[in-house]
Amino acid sequence: MRYVYLIESIAHPDEHYVGMTDDLRSRLAAHNAGQSRHTSKFKPWRLVTYLAFNDPSKAVAFERYLKSGSGHAFARKRLW
Repeated sequence: MRYVYLIESIAHPDEHYVGMTDDLRSRLAAHNAGQSRHTSKFKPWRLVTYLAFNDPSKAVAFERYLKSGSGHAFARKRLW
Protein backbone atom coordinates (compact mmCIF):
# COMPACT_ATOMS: atom_id res chain seq x y z
CA MET A 1 0.00 0.00 0.00
CA ARG A 2 1.09 3.55 -0.67
CA TYR A 3 -0.29 6.29 1.58
CA VAL A 4 -0.86 9.95 0.80
CA TYR A 5 -1.09 11.81 4.08
CA LEU A 6 -1.85 15.28 5.40
CA ILE A 7 -0.31 16.42 8.66
CA GLU A 8 -0.74 19.59 10.68
CA SER A 9 1.69 21.19 13.09
CA ILE A 10 0.46 21.13 16.69
CA ALA A 11 2.63 24.10 17.68
CA HIS A 12 1.81 26.11 14.52
CA PRO A 13 -1.72 25.06 13.40
CA ASP A 14 -1.50 27.09 10.18
CA GLU A 15 1.35 24.88 8.95
CA HIS A 16 0.34 21.86 6.89
CA TYR A 17 2.26 19.25 4.92
CA VAL A 18 1.24 16.71 2.28
CA GLY A 19 3.40 13.66 1.71
CA MET A 20 3.49 10.06 0.55
CA THR A 21 4.96 6.93 2.12
CA ASP A 22 4.80 3.14 2.29
CA ASP A 23 4.98 3.15 6.10
CA LEU A 24 2.75 5.80 7.63
CA ARG A 25 3.65 5.25 11.30
CA SER A 26 7.39 5.46 10.81
CA ARG A 27 7.04 8.47 8.47
CA LEU A 28 5.01 10.42 11.06
CA ALA A 29 7.59 9.46 13.71
CA ALA A 30 10.34 10.74 11.40
CA HIS A 31 8.52 14.07 10.97
CA ASN A 32 8.17 14.40 14.74
CA ALA A 33 11.82 13.48 15.26
CA GLY A 34 12.90 16.32 12.98
CA GLN A 35 14.30 14.06 10.25
CA SER A 36 12.65 16.00 7.43
CA ARG A 37 14.16 19.40 6.67
CA HIS A 38 10.81 20.66 5.38
CA THR A 39 8.92 19.89 8.58
CA SER A 40 11.51 19.92 11.38
CA LYS A 41 11.00 23.57 12.39
CA PHE A 42 7.25 23.13 12.96
CA LYS A 43 7.22 19.88 14.96
CA PRO A 44 5.36 18.20 16.57
CA TRP A 45 2.92 17.05 13.90
CA ARG A 46 -0.42 15.28 14.03
CA LEU A 47 -1.97 13.14 11.34
CA VAL A 48 -5.13 14.74 9.93
CA THR A 49 -6.04 12.58 6.92
CA TYR A 50 -4.57 9.73 4.95
CA LEU A 51 -5.64 7.77 1.89
CA ALA A 52 -4.36 4.32 0.96
CA PHE A 53 -3.71 3.35 -2.66
CA ASN A 54 -3.04 -0.09 -4.14
CA ASP A 55 -1.65 1.51 -7.30
CA PRO A 56 1.52 3.54 -6.60
CA SER A 57 1.05 5.66 -9.73
CA LYS A 58 -2.37 6.80 -8.51
CA ALA A 59 -0.84 7.75 -5.15
CA VAL A 60 1.85 9.80 -6.90
CA ALA A 61 -0.77 11.51 -9.06
CA PHE A 62 -3.00 12.31 -6.08
CA GLU A 63 -0.12 13.70 -4.02
CA ARG A 64 0.93 15.86 -6.97
CA TYR A 65 -2.68 17.07 -7.31
CA LEU A 66 -2.89 18.00 -3.61
CA LYS A 67 0.26 20.07 -4.00
CA SER A 68 -1.23 22.01 -6.95
CA GLY A 69 -3.35 25.16 -6.69
CA SER A 70 -6.69 23.44 -7.19
CA GLY A 71 -5.55 20.58 -4.96
CA HIS A 72 -4.81 23.04 -2.15
CA ALA A 73 -8.34 24.40 -2.47
CA PHE A 74 -9.82 20.89 -2.49
CA ALA A 75 -7.81 19.87 0.58
CA ARG A 76 -8.75 23.00 2.52
CA LYS A 77 -12.43 22.40 1.81
CA ARG A 78 -12.59 18.61 2.17
CA LEU A 79 -9.57 17.16 3.97
CA TRP A 80 -8.24 19.55 6.62
